[in-house]
Amino acid sequence: MSEIESKQKIEIEFWRDSEHESPEADSIHNIVNKVTDAAVFLDCINRHHKELVINGRVLELGGGQGWASCVYKKLFPNAHVTATDISKYAVMSLPKWERLFEVKIDNSYACTSYEINESDDSLDLIFCFAAAHHFLAHRRTLREISRMLKPGGKAIYFNEPATPRYLYSLARWRLERTRPEVPEDMLITSELRKLALEAGLDMYVDYYPSIIKRGPFKAVQAISIIRDSIPFLHPLLPCSANFIFMKNYVQPT
Repeated sequence: MSEIESKQKIEIEFWRDSEHESPEADSIHNIVNKVTDAAVFLDCINRHHKELVINGRVLELGGGQGWASCVYKKLFPNAHVTATDISKYAVMSLPKWERLFEVKIDNSYACTSYEINESDDSLDLIFCFAAAHHFLAHRRTLREISRMLKPGGKAIYFNEPATPRYLYSLARWRLERTRPEVPEDMLITSELRKLALEAGLDMYVDYYPSIIKRGPFKAVQAISIIRDSIPFLHPLLPCSANFIFMKNYVQPT
C-alpha cells in the first residue's frame, strides 16, 4: 500500500468509526461543531457571492457528510448540487443534514478528489470547504477539476490553511496537532499556483484570516493580531485563504 493509499484509508475509516461522526452517531457535538463551521462557510459565500452559481451545475469535493452542499442548496435551490467525499461512510450521513436544512441534494457519491464520475466540461462550479489540504494528490486533483469545468467555470477552495514554502514544516507541525485523528497538511501557495497553471487554470488568492471560529486564547495571540491587522503580512505567514481557480481565465492587471 502506498503512502497516499494508507492516508486515504485512515480518512475513509475515520468516518466509519468516529464516535460523533459515524453514520450511526446522533451526536449533538457534531451538530454544534458543523453549525459553527457553517458560519464560516456563509461568511466565505458572502465574500465571494459574485463567483457562485445560482442555476448551474455545482459539485462539492471532499464534503464529508455534505452539510456544506446542503447550505449551498438552501441558498441556491435552483442549482444542481452534487456532494462527494472520499469516504462512503461520510456520504451515508448526508440525509441527516438534508433533514436539518430541509433540502434534497441532487446527487451524492464517494470518490477521490482526482477520479470523479462527471463528464468533461460539465460543471459550472466546484467547491470545497476546509478539505483541499486533505487531497494529497494535488496535481491530479487540479487536472481533474480542469477536465470537469466548463470553459469559464470556476473552482473555489474555501478556508484552507496556506503557507509560504519556507514556513511549511513549522506550519504543518502545528496543524497536525489540532486534529491528530486524520492526516493533515498545509497548502503551499506558490506550489498550488504552479500546479493550477499546468492544469490550464488561473488562480488568485483571497487571504482570509477569519476569527469566527478561533478560541478565546488564540484570538489574542500577538501573531494573530499582527497578521490580521496588516494585510501585506498575509502572504508571508501561515494564514487561512480562499483559492479561486478559473478555466481559461486571465486575471485582469
